[in-house]
Amino acid sequence: MDKNKKREMKDIFPGFLMAGLFVLIHSLALLVVRPFEAADMVAFENPNDPMNIVFFFLIMLLFTVAILLIAKFWKKQLIQGIVLWATGFTAFYVFYPLLSFAVPEVWSLFLSATAAATLVITLLKYPEWYVIDVCGIIIGTGAIAILGISLGVFLAIVLLIGLAIYDAISVYKTKHMIDLADTVMDLKLPVILVIPKISKYSLIKETKSLKEKLENGEKRDAFFLGLGDVVMPGVLVASAFHNVTSNGLLIALSVMLGTLLGFTVLMAVVIRGKPQAGLPYLCSGAILGYIVSSYILFGELVGLIFPI
Repeated sequence: MDKNKKREMKDIFPGFLMAGLFVLIHSLALLVVRPFEAADMVAFENPNDPMNIVFFFLIMLLFTVAILLIAKFWKKQLIQGIVLWATGFTAFYVFYPLLSFAVPEVWSLFLSATAAATLVITLLKYPEWYVIDVCGIIIGTGAIAILGISLGVFLAIVLLIGLAIYDAISVYKTKHMIDLADTVMDLKLPVILVIPKISKYSLIKETKSLKEKLENGEKRDAFFLGLGDVVMPGVLVASAFHNVTSNGLLIALSVMLGTLLGFTVLMAVVIRGKPQAGLPYLCSGAILGYIVSSYILFGELVGLIFPI
């Protein structure tokens, strides 16, 4: 067995662990959909308004440009401050509706704020890979649930298609996504998920950028996956669960299964050493899972409300 084959075999188990993060985050999002519905934790008033997609892409593009400009012309610590604030803000709004079912409102506010502050402080003081993963799980769960109940199935699919195209362009053409990944990895921010390939791996001790390793052909000691690669197909999971009145859970689980199929294809390419745009694979799998399960269970595409 040659060296490349041995390396690919060693990458299989970490790949399974990464797939497990998809299952974990999507499952947790399904569990919190109902509490978020009860708390009216929506991002958009009308889930079928096509302007929701326009607004989402506008915010995403402005945020990306701002991060890249700050990284180039100002201190990267400003980016760290922005993302840590967003992390604490999102974590608070994940904890609050859940705790409000168990304790009085005053206590739920206090405990949510305390938990969110603890996460941010831990990230700031000790941003090891498992700390980042825990924060990513919490943020991903909340983002999926909020966007899932805020977008109809049709708009969720449109969002996934648009993001898959954008991701492909940003990785293969403009390549600014690699620069963005380098920035967040350098600052150890919870917008990536990390699965080590070796037991002694430490993200804190990681000194070389992704771009440097790619240019030098160096082996990477961990798998890195953008949190958005988990969140975006998860939006369709939550949207299907929220909007399909009959067998919505089965449709949602089928979308999860389709996402894992897309992830399997993605990993088959990634373990050969080349970074890939994840969303074209993942979003395609999620949409395929929705289409197949809809026709099997209902004989038609269900839950679709076309904007007029």
